[in-house]
Amino acid sequence: MYFIKKISLFLLFLLPLSLFANIVVGAEQQEQYVPLLKGKNVAVVVNQSSLVQGQHLVDALLQQQINVVKIFAPEHGFRGEADAGQHLKNGVDSATGLPIVSLYGKHKKPSRADLKNIDVLLFDIQDVGVRFYTYLSTLHYIMEAAAQSKIKVIVLDRPNPNGGRIDGEVLNLKYKSFVGMHPVPILYGMTIGEYALMINGEGWLKGGIQADLTVVPLGNYTHESYYSLEVKPSPNLPNDLSIYLYPSLAFFEGTTFSAGRGTLSQFQLYGSPYYKKKKFSFKPVSRKGAKHPKHQNKKCYGVDLSTEVQETNGGINLGYLLDAYKNYPYKKKFFLKSRFIDKLAGSNKLRQQVLSGKSAKQIKKSWQKGLNRFKKVRQNYLLY
Repeated sequence: MYFIKKISLFLLFLLPLSLFANIVVGAEQQEQYVPLLKGKNVAVVVNQSSLVQGQHLVDALLQQQINVVKIFAPEHGFRGEADAGQHLKNGVDSATGLPIVSLYGKHKKPSRADLKNIDVLLFDIQDVGVRFYTYLSTLHYIMEAAAQSKIKVIVLDRPNPNGGRIDGEVLNLKYKSFVGMHPVPILYGMTIGEYALMINGEGWLKGGIQADLTVVPLGNYTHESYYSLEVKPSPNLPNDLSIYLYPSLAFFEGTTFSAGRGTLSQFQLYGSPYYKKKKFSFKPVSRKGAKHPKHQNKKCYGVDLSTEVQETNGGINLGYLLDAYKNYPYKKKFFLKSRFIDKLAGSNKLRQQVLSGKSAKQIKKSWQKGLNRFKKVRQNYLLY
């Protein structure tokens, strides 16, 4: 068991020393993958998190005379500054002159034209271990496009900052979308490299095809390892606490409540102008990464989680969602008409359970059979 608290470094001394092993990310193990890139036309799937000892992977590869010919960028863009859901245009990287192809909006999967004359696709993006974080879907489409064009895929593994936490409803494929493509729980307890192996091994690519996949593993890592991210994985996950709370607070994206977009405590608070308890307030405003946040410029009342110690061996905390529903006066308007909550949760069950007054314990009990089945599948693909 260990804990996270925003700006509470003294708590780190509560962690076993074994959790602080010098983790070596896949990108740093260049002797394992650079030889596979020599003499090849290489396209990279990267963003601001693709660092090698403080240097961007693209720059490191170019210095080693690797022929990088194209950059594919996921949601939030190559530099990681775009709003969630913002449709990005293709462009050119000013530092290297390399073409950038956006893999978001209507163009989520590389076309055969995008992959013309490409020999290897190199994927290196920091994930957070949560099903509705869209980098997983980008990985799926990269692998699928590569398999269809007979191009090799190399995934440089990175730690899961949510460790081995496994919780949440397993996705019902009737609710498949870009925020959930596979029958896995919200917290799946795998690294991005292990997840790539599972996509391949479970036949989840179109037609059951398999990519020619190599995963460059992590060094000195276990699923219990503590890992603090070097850079923000996306604009609205600014720190360790936000990443830990994200799987619990992201449900608010499908409700009338704010989860802190447009504040400096994204995914560390929740509230609404109509929340009954009024001990804490905040006002979302337009910011980089959140140009038009929910309840923009309106005073919201809610709960500040940034000052609370969080036990990080736990799973999803449904208490926040149930508290918000209980203290919202317009029950029929709590969930957005878009039913986005169903895509996030993995089916319509969570919404119906909240509306019918089920407790957190009852809701979690309904997840257990699916979780037990998933754990058996997961075991086949673990590297650590």
